[in-house]
Amino acid sequence: MRKVNVYTDGACSGNPGPGGYAAILVCDGKEKLISGGEESTTNNRMELSAVLFALKTLKYPCEVEITSDSKYVVDAINKGWLDSWQKKNWKKSDGKPALNTDLWQQLIVELNRHQVSFVWIKGHDGHPYNERCDRAAVEESQKYGAKNEG
Repeated sequence: MRKVNVYTDGACSGNPGPGGYAAILVCDGKEKLISGGEESTTNNRMELSAVLFALKTLKYPCEVEITSDSKYVVDAINKGWLDSWQKKNWKKSDGKPALNTDLWQQLIVELNRHQVSFVWIKGHDGHPYNERCDRAAVEESQKYGAKNEG
């Protein structure tokens, strides 16, 4: 199984507001940048979209390590929140509806296709791939009129 390192970030100007996401996939010494955005979205949706679309980009099952500065995404997986939301019919522990279920449901399909692990890193802390993803995500958000929040 091929090993792929994925670095992701999302950006949003306002919450909701114009947003962008970016991911850099690194495999066998080669890099691929993917990015996109939406006119009206949230930061968490963009963080999640970066992971989702990175995994969807892979043409066959891979062993993937995702590095993200999103506690929302990393903790949802590593702390079992996603499994809990799914078992409780997409409700959080407080009984409120889980957010972004459309994206989470798509992500579950990708998580079942690949062997995925998640690593959290502090954002805006000089990590080269995280900084590159941040710049690309902000650029995407600016296509929709955003100013510069990452």
